[in-house]
Amino acid sequence: MRLKIGVAGAGHLGKIHIRIIKELTDCFDLVGFYDPDQSISAEVSQEYGIASFATVEELIEAVDCLDVVTATLSHFSVAKLAIQSRKHVFIEKPLSETLEEAYKLQSLVHEADIVAQVGHVERFNPAFIAAKGHLDRPMFIETHRLAQFNPRGTDVPVVLDLMIHDIDVILSIVKSGVKKVSASGVSVISETHDIANARIEFDNGCVANLTASRISLKNMRKTRFFQKDAYISVDFLDKNLEVFKMDELEGKADPFDIILDLGADKPKKKILIDKPDIKETNAIKEELKAFYNSIANDSETPVTIEDGLNAMLVAQQIMDEMSKIYLQ
Repeated sequence: MRLKIGVAGAGHLGKIHIRIIKELTDCFDLVGFYDPDQSISAEVSQEYGIASFATVEELIEAVDCLDVVTATLSHFSVAKLAIQSRKHVFIEKPLSETLEEAYKLQSLVHEADIVAQVGHVERFNPAFIAAKGHLDRPMFIETHRLAQFNPRGTDVPVVLDLMIHDIDVILSIVKSGVKKVSASGVSVISETHDIANARIEFDNGCVANLTASRISLKNMRKTRFFQKDAYISVDFLDKNLEVFKMDELEGKADPFDIILDLGADKPKKKILIDKPDIKETNAIKEELKAFYNSIANDSETPVTIEDGLNAMLVAQQIMDEMSKIYLQ
């Protein structure tokens, strides 16, 4: 079963989605796209050989599902139209610009009884997927998501632009309520925060420290998980995974073993280092395939509307904390 799909938004990310959907011939029939910029529409239509619709309403009427890759500011208005027409929706992260909009979308999705998936693409990063088998109640998590400045995305604060990726990843691993949020941020170039640091304390005792910047000299997307007898490092950018585990030393140590001496009255520990081979995959392609499978099998999506809302809830807490600093 192939689904008729349309893409709303043909900017940088929209064009990537269009190209990938054209490759997913077993899943989708790309009916066309809509973009309010006529010059972009003409260029994309010619480049990809697909129809450009005059209005988003006409596109929605012609499809089974809609891929919303517009600017964040219009996620709500576009997704709302599709949901009210009972069309399945894939909504790029963040779910919406505001919490009020996010709650409304959640309500609309349940009323319409359609499939909705939020585009938190790092859930499909092969390095993170490989890491999940090693994660067992991490109690400290540290993330760094740094990007060189690009005007694209500055319509929203860096928390919604970049940090929300890591918020979603952490919430998917730490199955516990948020106890406390502390945060600070600075607006350097744009009108909203360009650098942010947040500390999230969970009810189960886990603490996450997140840093995001969109004015860095280099790109970095790394997360480190610390848990009992193990340290797991995930490089989302280079798609690498390093797992460091401690085990009690039995017998005589090998000359190449890394030994940790904890004192005379305690057994020595051997540090085991594993760098698994990561199978290269396209995370955007994988999340769109998952969206298709959820519709075809009438099953829950890997990243639900509630997941998108929960990430927005924590993001809003972080932004509220940053705003308090400016009010002092």
